[in-house]
Parts: sequence; C-alpha cells; structure tokens
Amino acid sequence: MSDEDALPSLGAEIETLAETIRSKRGGDPAASYTAKLLAKGPGLCAKKLGEEAVEAALAIAAGPDADVAQEAADLLYHLLVALAARDVPPSAVAAVLIARQAQSGLAEKAARGDGNP
Repeated sequence: MSDEDALPSLGAEIETLAETIRSKRGGDPAASYTAKLLAKGPGLCAKKLGEEAVEAALAIAAGPDADVAQEAADLLYHLLVALAARDVPPSAVAAVLIARQAQSGLAEKAARGDGNP
C-alpha cells in the first residue's frame, strides 16, 4: 500500500465541500464567509477565484509542497463557491470531464479551437 492509498479521496472531499457550500446559501453573511461570498453574487466569487488561481500558480511555480497543497485547496473551495453562485452543480463539471475522456486531450483542444497549448 502506497502513502497515496492512505490519503482521503479528493472526489469525496469535493462532494462534501460542495454540499457544505450549498447548505450555506441564504445563510447569515455575518456568521459564514461562504454565505457572505454567495450573497455578494457571481462577480465577487469570480474575483476571489481569480485571486486564488494566481496564488496557486505562484505556489506551484516556486513554493514548497505544503504551500501548493494549501493554495490548491483554496482554489478548489473558491471554484466550488463560484459554481454555486452560478447554480452550476459539480455534477455538470463531472459530466464534461467524463465526456472529454472519450477523446485525446489534443483532439479535444483542437475541437474547441481556442488556440491555447
């Protein structure tokens, strides 16, 4: 058994976190950071997501592993909050990922035609 086998499943943790975020919708913004973000709407959630993405990218480029894990967790949290703010369930993202598994990454990128590597 490897060390990775002993770690919790990211998928299970994302599902738990998404449910916690959903439960905070309409909650007291003074008592919950998540409720505060959701109350401010998709615009603020998108801004926070962008900030966390930059922090995660910087940690990945030059930070210690502990910082990478911390920033990645922050990024996933803010992504799930942003999805909730737009009423897009994580299952919709999962469906896209599953559909993409049916083709190579290069073919999928070419089909989108976005020109990014």
